[in-house]
Amino acid sequence: MPVIEVRGLTKAFQTYKKQPGFSGAVKGLFRRHYEQTLAVNDVNFKIEPGELVGFLGPNGAGKTTTLKMLAGLLYPTGGTAQVLGYTPWERHDGYRRQFALLLGQKNQLWWDLPARESLELNAKIYGIPAAQFNRTVDEMTEMLSVRDKLNVSVRELSLGERMKMELIAALLHQPKVLFLDEPTIGLDVVSQKTVREFLRHHNATRQTTILLTSHYMADIQELCQRVIIIDHGKIFFDGRLDEVLDRFADFKLVTIQTEGGKTFPAETLAKYGDVISQGAEGIKFKVKRDRVIPVCKALLDELPVSDIDIQEVPIEDVIRQIFAR
Repeated sequence: MPVIEVRGLTKAFQTYKKQPGFSGAVKGLFRRHYEQTLAVNDVNFKIEPGELVGFLGPNGAGKTTTLKMLAGLLYPTGGTAQVLGYTPWERHDGYRRQFALLLGQKNQLWWDLPARESLELNAKIYGIPAAQFNRTVDEMTEMLSVRDKLNVSVRELSLGERMKMELIAALLHQPKVLFLDEPTIGLDVVSQKTVREFLRHHNATRQTTILLTSHYMADIQELCQRVIIIDHGKIFFDGRLDEVLDRFADFKLVTIQTEGGKTFPAETLAKYGDVISQGAEGIKFKVKRDRVIPVCKALLDELPVSDIDIQEVPIEDVIRQIFAR
């Protein structure tokens, strides 16, 4: 049985469109013109227990709006959703104790208090026994390398340290479902890697169902086998991450090294594929998938090739092209 099941979920926002100038402001007092924007439009998907799913889309695609509806913060305009058997926006106490929402650009910890005191308050709210609280905090702070920061005021923590504390606060009551909206935004490379390893371990050991949005493709590649791509409020793709390459990248990158670094005129190389670059790092071609083998054979037979390399197109480039469409 799916942990999350969404059917026809729709959310429309109505915005006031003011006419320019003073006269427009006066007219607006008596008659207002509104525009309707569909932030989420007839979205359907299911997520099984223990899945870690990437939720991708450009800015304004509807990702955060969808997460907020699944967390019960927004009421939908239409459609239905079930999470752990509950309708999120009905805000049953039983549901609120079994999920967590972490927004990368929103703080839930008290700014002027040490992180430990905010965590202790959360433990009281969720009725977590002291022994369980201490065990959980010790384990998570050790994994995230922030144990020595528990008694430091949140305002004095670095962005990476603060995000790690926010993550601990979200997972303190061991939720069955976790919604993560840009959890690594603004973090340095080391902090991003630490957070990713922590999430991978938590998902594997606790079987927590996680829906993750991120603009960092390293997050998605390292954590998610399945991705849902949303654009203009509609689901554009739902499937395995490697299927994105198969469906939307119909070419591979072939790079050759020539003896003595020899170069060739563009017209000579054009028959093998689209030449991306030619220099000290070799000659790089973009070749259709179904032509890779014959092109490589031709290169080896016809040019003084000393080395050859075949690569998939970087997934971030594919996603960027999808968004650009």
